[in-house]
Amino acid sequence: MQTDDDTIISFEAATSLRDLMVGEGRPDPAMEHEIDVQTFHIRMANSAGRRESASLLLKKMYCWRGYAVDPATAHALNKITLFAETGGATVGTMSLCLDNDEVGLPADENFRDKLDELRGQRRRLCEPSRLAIDKGMSKRVFASLIHISYIYAHNIHGYTDYVIEVNPRHVMFYKRMLGFRDFGGERPCTRVGAPAVLLRLDLAYMGEQIRQLGGRMEQHGNDRSFYPYFFPPGDEPGITSRLIQGRN
Repeated sequence: MQTDDDTIISFEAATSLRDLMVGEGRPDPAMEHEIDVQTFHIRMANSAGRRESASLLLKKMYCWRGYAVDPATAHALNKITLFAETGGATVGTMSLCLDNDEVGLPADENFRDKLDELRGQRRRLCEPSRLAIDKGMSKRVFASLIHISYIYAHNIHGYTDYVIEVNPRHVMFYKRMLGFRDFGGERPCTRVGAPAVLLRLDLAYMGEQIRQLGGRMEQHGNDRSFYPYFFPPGDEPGITSRLIQGRN
């Protein structure tokens, strides 16, 4: 796949007209068709302008769902933000927070005791958060952001587990599509003013699924997960190299 000086990776995909921010929702029946193939670029939000653009999309999608969100939250030193762009517009974003001794994870606010259990087992935790995909975007936008975050966290920095807080009605989506498992039960999430369930995913499992299914969109058969929409394993060395070089 071709890349330019400002891109981690680019790919072409048709729009599927489905909101994937939280894994539910139906396309408008009047528009239930695919449109022209578009070229998407995945980049890192490494400037104030890019972070603002990603935050505006986040605010738009979360407010549409009725969640409270502060797009002006300061950019933490242990966090990276990825975004997807097509035609000059930001259409997808997610952040990844890396646990360390000085700065914890957003989920510590509501599930510190559960995360400390994993830390006591010498697991290295990271938390995907602030995920938003604009309406009508291809499944590959969602999959590409998750795959690149996996490469950054697991392949480059050696983190072992994703932990996420999700609304109870979205639990089955993350279990079915990515293989997350229950870990912390349901508690109020003070950040968004809604209930949250803590889920966990062993990144070794994610790696196995990528090796088996990544890039097999046309041959995935009855597999309903997102893994066939991940990049082929052969793309990982190039992505890894660009992330390490800090070109983004």
